[in-house]
Parts: sequence; structure tokens; C-alpha cells
Amino acid sequence: MSKSTNAKIPRREASPADMTRAALVHAALKLFGRQGFDGTSTREIAAEAKANIGSIAYHFGGKAGLRAAAADYIVDTIQTIAGQAIGNLQRPSDSEAGDPEAARAQLFTALERMVAFIVARPEAGEIVQFVLRELSHPTAALDRIYDGVFEPTHRRLCLIWEQATGEAAESEATRLTVFTLIGQVVYFRIGREAVMRRMGWRAIGDAEATKIAAAVTDNLGAILARRHFNRPEGS
Repeated sequence: MSKSTNAKIPRREASPADMTRAALVHAALKLFGRQGFDGTSTREIAAEAKANIGSIAYHFGGKAGLRAAAADYIVDTIQTIAGQAIGNLQRPSDSEAGDPEAARAQLFTALERMVAFIVARPEAGEIVQFVLRELSHPTAALDRIYDGVFEPTHRRLCLIWEQATGEAAESEATRLTVFTLIGQVVYFRIGREAVMRRMGWRAIGDAEATKIAAAVTDNLGAILARRHFNRPEGS
């Protein structure tokens, strides 16, 4: 056997154009979230990205195209994290469908990973801020985020909830319950300053995120326990 068979395929290094494009997307994500789309100039974005102002039109066709690219970056980032936490966003595997205990464990894992990213990761603040702006003043960027992240992730969690509890995935009660599970995690990001002041924390790092995850998963455990004890025999 040739030694070259086991050789690793070298990764393609990012070109200067790729790096400029990525820098512009990150700058737009930060500034659009902080100042809003109308309140942010292309000159500010270029300065933040340390790029030529003409590169915005070259790579994205203009500021609106850059906003769409920022939305796509959010979709790609969260799809990756959600995929690791809750698997295929479209439907459960056959093995998952008949195992309530595995589904319950998956819900706990999903919440823990949501906290680890949304609460503890610095870049999550810029993503959440951008999304909140879009939720307040919806544009086509919100459509991309909703279709790529919100709807499929929420639907997937509802399916896992059905497997864990026997409650219909698309019932109103299930959909609302899943929103409450997600919402309590998001609060610790958007209410970060208030949480730190009330808790006497200087920052929210890994240690604080672990405590938050424990509180959030305790809530999930209480909800599941109530559902479990109320289920009919044999279900």
C-alpha cells in the first residue's frame, strides 16, 4: 500500500479575499447589532474590519447584501451548534423515536449546550444583539434566520419533547413549553448585566455558566417529572 494513501489532505488556507469577506461579516454583525442597520455606515464597517470601503460592494453588492451575509453567518453558526446538541434538524432517527429516556437525556444536553454557547461565549452576544434588532424591526434577514434556525430548531426540539413525554410535537402546549425552555437560556444573555449585579458576579464565565446550566436543567427536570408522573400506565 502506498504511503500516500494515509496522508492527510491539506486544508486550503483562507485567501486574503476570504479573510476580508469574513472580517466584513463580523464587523457588520457587531455594528448592526449595536447601532442598527440605518445607524451604521459602510465607512464604519470598513474601518472596523480594517478593509477598503470598496470591498463591501465587491463582495456583497452593498450594505443590504452584507446584512444578508451576516444573517447567513448566524444560521451557519447556530445550525452547527444545534446539530451537535440535538442531531438532525429535520426529523429524529428511528432509534430515537422509541426511547423516551434517550430523548429526555437529549433535552438536558441541548439546554446545557445552549447555555455554554449563548451565555458563556463572547461572540454569542453579538449574534443575540443582531437577532434582537431584527425581531424589533424585521427585514429579509430575519426571514433567513427564522427559516434557517428558529423554525427548524424549535420544531426539532418539539419532536424530542414528544419522544420524551408522549405529548404531540405540534400541540400548542408543546410549542409553548419549548419556547419557555429556550427563553430562560436567552434571558441570561440579554439580562446579563442585571444578572451579574444581582448575583454579585464580576463576569459570566465558565464557572457561572455551569451554575446557570444547573438551574435551567433543574427546571427542565421538574417539568419532565410532572409530565412523567401524569402519564398513563404503559406509555
